[in-house]
Amino acid sequence: MTAVRLARRARHVPPMTDSRVASLQAAVPGLQIKTDPADLEHYGRDWTRRWTPAPLAIALPGSVAEVQAVMRWANGHAVAVVPSGGRTGLSGGAVAANGELVVSTERLRRVLGFDAVDRTLTVEAGIALQAVQEAAAGHGLSYPVDFAARGSCSIGGTIATNAGGIRVIRHGNTRDWVAGVRVVTATGELLDLNRGLLKNSSGYDLRHLIVASEGTLGIIVEATLRLAPPAQPSNVMLLALPSFAVVLDVFQALRARLQLEAFECFSDRALHHVLVHGAQAPFDALHPYYAIAEFATGGGVEAEAQEGRVLAAFEHCMEQGWIADGVISQSDAQAAQLWRLREGITESLAPYVPYKNDVSVRISALPGFLAETQALLLAEYPEFDVVWFGHIGDGNLHINVLKPVDMAQDAFVARCEHVTRLLVDALARHGGSISAEHGIGLVKKPYLSSTRSDAEIALMRGIRRAMDPAGILNPGKLFDR
Repeated sequence: MTAVRLARRARHVPPMTDSRVASLQAAVPGLQIKTDPADLEHYGRDWTRRWTPAPLAIALPGSVAEVQAVMRWANGHAVAVVPSGGRTGLSGGAVAANGELVVSTERLRRVLGFDAVDRTLTVEAGIALQAVQEAAAGHGLSYPVDFAARGSCSIGGTIATNAGGIRVIRHGNTRDWVAGVRVVTATGELLDLNRGLLKNSSGYDLRHLIVASEGTLGIIVEATLRLAPPAQPSNVMLLALPSFAVVLDVFQALRARLQLEAFECFSDRALHHVLVHGAQAPFDALHPYYAIAEFATGGGVEAEAQEGRVLAAFEHCMEQGWIADGVISQSDAQAAQLWRLREGITESLAPYVPYKNDVSVRISALPGFLAETQALLLAEYPEFDVVWFGHIGDGNLHINVLKPVDMAQDAFVARCEHVTRLLVDALARHGGSISAEHGIGLVKKPYLSSTRSDAEIALMRGIRRAMDPAGILNPGKLFDR
């Protein structure tokens, strides 16, 4: 009974009080505000776990007007603000660890309009990616940006980080699908950028400045998204590879013969963790590496012709010794099972709180970079469990390092950051980027200069000061002022 009574008391810890919270409530009377410690922890962090969340409070505006009012109050009271969407980021971009006000867009999740002529969908920023995809499908079209966190990430967050995902080789990044965006600035102004126009040469395109700005230039409140024709019938093929060296050979062979929608690769350790997490083993034997390819199949006569091309591509790779085994899905359910082996990796690793790298190089630079990176990881992490996967078709590699159970967190991070500095040097030699699709945030801030020149960073600082003179929007993220 004692344990039960203590647990009940813990659930009734008085909410945090601060005169500024009362001031905000008075300035925006209808605003929903959360100050319960559990809410502060929940909304004050993203998928990184390296910082202890400590926000002032959580503001959950229910309209654009409330977002504007919140920002006017924050600017007037010099209160730092952390914009918050689905908080699925991996770079610390949504962390509030220094008394900031978190402004969450989770209540802004409506579909505002569909234009059949322009093929656009206008939505509020807090809507989930999956809900956008479903809304597009309801109109016989598609929103082709896609990745595993589709059910929890918000559209505003994907725009703020220019998210890529698994179909970049076919459809590009989020930036390519943003026709217009409405943004509330640090001073509470509402900017309506590009207004869905296909052609607009009237000066600087501030819409694209907002894309990948990580909440440092304004709070995205609405977006007009371009839609694509409905997705073509497709099929999925999982391939077992005998070595790391043949990944690019297989990719180039399939790309030359098929209309690839996606091409992903992952290591045997990645598969191990997904299987432990409940997925079904695809082959009787284990293999060092795996590739998953999705390709358009068409219909009717075209489908028959495509089947022949698929088999020819598979046989060619087998003859070259590039493939040890393979399986092709025969139904949507089987395709989903195969994709789970790739999309389930991040979730299966989450309990280990891995140290993550998200890097990219030009596709033409991949062979040399991948060879150098593999050698680096083997040399620097001989006793660590290193799990990697990649959007090989667009030059993006994700490296996940799992902390040994008996190693202190500080020592683990220090070791990983040492290796990251070496990885940054390799990226510089190959003309790559320390952040492919997860942003800079807090995690990668020390390495921004490896990707951007001093002149570029100086210009970015100037832009940030121009749009946020008081420096209240997501301070400390991307770079310091």
